[in-house]
Amino acid sequence: MFSANHQIFLKMDELSQQKVPFFFIIDFLVDKVEVFRENELSERGLLIDFQTFSNTNKQEALHKKTEWESYPETLESFKKGFDYVQNNIRLGNSYLTNYTRKTRIDTNMSLEEIFHHSHAKYKVLYKDFFVFFSPETFVKIVDDKILTYPMKGTIDASLENAAEVLKNDTKEKAEHYTVVDLLRNDLSMVADDVKVDKFQFIDFLKTRQKDLFAMSSEISGHLKPEFKGKVGSIMQKLLPAGSILGAPKPKTLEIILEAEGFDRGFYTGVCGWFDGENLDSCVMIRFIEKENNQLYFKSGGGITHMSKLEDEYEEMKNKIYVPIH
Repeated sequence: MFSANHQIFLKMDELSQQKVPFFFIIDFLVDKVEVFRENELSERGLLIDFQTFSNTNKQEALHKKTEWESYPETLESFKKGFDYVQNNIRLGNSYLTNYTRKTRIDTNMSLEEIFHHSHAKYKVLYKDFFVFFSPETFVKIVDDKILTYPMKGTIDASLENAAEVLKNDTKEKAEHYTVVDLLRNDLSMVADDVKVDKFQFIDFLKTRQKDLFAMSSEISGHLKPEFKGKVGSIMQKLLPAGSILGAPKPKTLEIILEAEGFDRGFYTGVCGWFDGENLDSCVMIRFIEKENNQLYFKSGGGITHMSKLEDEYEEMKNKIYVPIH
């Protein structure tokens, strides 16, 4: 699965060992890996706005009334893949599967306007191809300490005691435990002394459509000597990202490819900025892609044996938003 890109991962190792800053972008199946030095970003049509790095200029306020319409598939259509996933969970082939859908959207905003005016920890615009505004960190590396922040579980913030309801929801809790466990194991492949520093903290996500609460945890470890300064080797070992795949990884990937019936492409892949010393990277979710001049929003959620069809369908629809306020 990774052999074709082995050279590119080696190139990433080389750059990070030479302390040369670069940006990388990797698709969900780890088929496409692209690496850019800082001076190549704008000429390749990449705009990036991370907390630690940005190559954008301040924009004028958006002087138009934004229009936004989404056309989610029917519950019946959603149910086909959902049933396939749950059947595999019942058979013991997976205990958590991230099931995602592709929804047609119409808006009077360009991808560039969405990029400039949305609010998120991580934003990237890639040409006139896709834009995302992700709240989810993949891994950070600071002074040879590696940290990851799995985000699993969202709820409409307008509901009464929403944050408490989310924290105590049996299904969301089980899903969160599973992902924390999965990422703790993943991190142990590249780090020692792996531990959960913070468990189930709540983030607030403000959007034009509705406000959401999301549940995250923090896991950290110290890079093993053979991975120090090797960003490529670390990524090659950790991908695909567990939080948007499920567990166990290989079998769950087969289930996803069968159930979803569309190509995720760069959606749920990862991208990151290495500044010459440290790394900040994110999972590419909250994702809008242009295909034959039509925009599609890709969204989904984790399915466990406790998942209810209607709840998962609502969660998939809740995540179709732009964080412009």
